[in-house]
Amino acid sequence: MSGIKARFHARIGDFTIDLALDLPASGVSALFGPSGCGKTTALRCLAGLQANAGELHVDDADWTSLPTHQRPIGYVFQEASLFPHLDVRGNLLFGFQRIPADQRRITLDQAVEWLGLGTLLERGTDRLSGGERQRVAIARALLTSPKLLLMDEPLSALDQRSKQAILPYLERLHAELRIPVVYVTHSPDEVARLADHLVLMEAGRAVASGPIEDVLSRVDLPVSLGDEHGVVIDARISERDHEWGLAKAVFDGGAFWVKDLGLAEDSAVRVRVLARDVSLALQRNEGTSILNLLPAEVVEIAEESAAQRLIRLQIGNTAVVARVTARSEHLLGLQPGKPIWAQIKSVAIIE
Repeated sequence: MSGIKARFHARIGDFTIDLALDLPASGVSALFGPSGCGKTTALRCLAGLQANAGELHVDDADWTSLPTHQRPIGYVFQEASLFPHLDVRGNLLFGFQRIPADQRRITLDQAVEWLGLGTLLERGTDRLSGGERQRVAIARALLTSPKLLLMDEPLSALDQRSKQAILPYLERLHAELRIPVVYVTHSPDEVARLADHLVLMEAGRAVASGPIEDVLSRVDLPVSLGDEHGVVIDARISERDHEWGLAKAVFDGGAFWVKDLGLAEDSAVRVRVLARDVSLALQRNEGTSILNLLPAEVVEIAEESAAQRLIRLQIGNTAVVARVTARSEHLLGLQPGKPIWAQIKSVAIIE
């Protein structure tokens, strides 16, 4: 058995959480849903901070009966909660020095490099920006050499500029860490950028769970994603059109023209296609400003509302979702198995 397998039942006041989680052994698993759906409570259950009935296994170890202080976890809260009497170095060493040398899996130098803290080590915590404080908090959690990292909306207290500044560091952790990360957020952008596995939550329950590309391509979700409904696709830059400032991103089933961000050819990228940016046609339309015209097949149709439909399409081996009106569904004669042309107005490299 590998990964995280958890079953929790807890009641907090009038709120009940009844949750089953089966998460991979590495990568970022995002718990996503509206405020009050139980995301933070789920994280507290994993940490042993919430009284509950249930069980928890991490890899081959049974953590069910372990008290919080014996669980090898790192926990990053919404607020950095740094020790004000210590400078940055002191905050980082606080947990690091309490781990026996032969049990340390992350060095001080690694944490400092990953989070870009080299110039901040001697600085007092009162002289740090919000984003810098959170980077120190993340590094401090990592230096306890956890077997599981829990992050509870770590960007929610930051302004937009600080969020954009810290996201590249989180992406670097995503690439470097070999431990599972459970990341709570209500931001679709953070999910699209960081998550490998996605758990959609509602009223204390997981209503969908799986690899992010599978969950986001579903059209039958009980939780509405509204204008943010769309998919993320792994791709590679195959060529660049310097004259028009475009790059071609090749994926399993086709290719998109996207804005050229200066990435080298063969660079791995993650792109996002929102359902609202996908229209459908019975034949390829050449006289259009839309650059991305791809042959597809209708797989599934779901009623989003009386007037709108969500259409799951297959482009090669890749799923895409389109949002169309009920009238368009009727006029185009859409049904599973029907060949169709997907006209994709906007594709964004997630950066």
